[in-house]
Amino acid sequence: MKIHFIGIGGIGVSALSQYYLALDHQVSGSDLISSEITDFLKEKGVKIFIGKHKAKNLPQDTDLVIYSSAVSFDNPELRRAKKGKIKIKSYPQALGELTKKYFTIAVSGTHGKSTTAAMISLILIKAGFDPIVVIGTKLREFDNSNFRIGRSKYLVIEADEWQASFLNYFPQIIVLTNIEREHLDFYKNLKNILKTYKKYIEYLPKGGVLVANGEDSNIQKIIRDRISCGGPISLYRLRQKETKKLKRILKVPGKHNVYNSLAALTVARALKVPDRVSFQALSEYKGAWRRFEIKKFQVSGFRFQVISDYAHHPTEIQATLKTAREKWPQKRIWAVFQPHQYQRTYYLWDDFVKAFDLADKVIITKIYEVAGREQKKISKKINSQKLAEAIGKRGKETYFIEDFEKIPYFLKNKVKSGDIILIMGAGDIYKLAENIRRSDLREYKEIGSPSEIRSLRGLTKIKNKKRIE
Repeated sequence: MKIHFIGIGGIGVSALSQYYLALDHQVSGSDLISSEITDFLKEKGVKIFIGKHKAKNLPQDTDLVIYSSAVSFDNPELRRAKKGKIKIKSYPQALGELTKKYFTIAVSGTHGKSTTAAMISLILIKAGFDPIVVIGTKLREFDNSNFRIGRSKYLVIEADEWQASFLNYFPQIIVLTNIEREHLDFYKNLKNILKTYKKYIEYLPKGGVLVANGEDSNIQKIIRDRISCGGPISLYRLRQKETKKLKRILKVPGKHNVYNSLAALTVARALKVPDRVSFQALSEYKGAWRRFEIKKFQVSGFRFQVISDYAHHPTEIQATLKTAREKWPQKRIWAVFQPHQYQRTYYLWDDFVKAFDLADKVIITKIYEVAGREQKKISKKINSQKLAEAIGKRGKETYFIEDFEKIPYFLKNKVKSGDIILIMGAGDIYKLAENIRRSDLREYKEIGSPSEIRSLRGLTKIKNKKRIE
């Protein structure tokens, strides 16, 4: 079968494309820009088209077209598929079909989906379950991939709430990590979010298991009816006895990761996996791509650490900063943040302004626009410079640098040996870590004076409510 993916560089779509590739189907795909993911797929034999979407990208005799939810309906490749009466499915619809074929464990929630799904997967592999895994991050254990082919009936997925995607899935086990205000461009308010989650957990079949964070107030609101009617549910809490051991054996830092491991342990117990196997797997978990990924650099004798993290929601930023502060209480922490999507920045504005209180210095770069998900009326109301100014008014030394390619030039004149550079965002800001690693300090000594630093295009310094042009 010939399958073409539109938006194949997306973290979920790319994983699904590997599923079909592993089953010996012919796979092709297109995306607007190249990335580590598209390069990886190309190496695996996927024919990739990069750049503006074109109808001619669609191979002849294509049997199925799967498109990212971010793809607009007037996409030329999608239009050609419709005109040719080729079978078409969105990514959630296609993944939903797989959930009907397998015993599916779906991890849902505002935060922690990737890490929790990764932990569950590694436990099941250790226990001999041999699962298929489709997750939203790359794992070293999967040869730096976001997909694993298994030969059993088990499937582990992330079930995203964006545009109610998870309503396409039919899992036997649902994991709820937490629920917060998110994707408000679609849901409008928390009430609608809770209503959708409640509908989702009703998809569980008789005998299905709901694994839920028993300390999350919003989760409690939607599971009350299920508890009262005797529905199968397994709650996990930070205060349970296993927490102490997990804190001791986990290699990944932070209270949020203890919660994630408790969720994974609860799923394992529902599947009758012995605790000794689960603890062993959790103790060996090394972390995932862009999840508090620590990189130690030494450039021209200058030592510092860069942490790359996917945090793009205010709560995630706070959790990541808290983890860094607990790990390095005496170090100076630079928070470098690329806001992700105008809508998220707009709807959660006040939370973003407060999210950086634990950082010593803050750098905000241009908002990462998500193709197919932006609204012009909102993008005209806000921008990154306004966000930097608002953070600066809280007394935090904050900088706005429009082009993050210029950030290494700035940092090399500002950071001190031993500083922590915490890079956060869900866009392409992760490339900054590699740019810093490749840089040579000698290149930056030429722009060391304050006037030269401020002359860098797009740079504004905001300190103690005072803006310096």
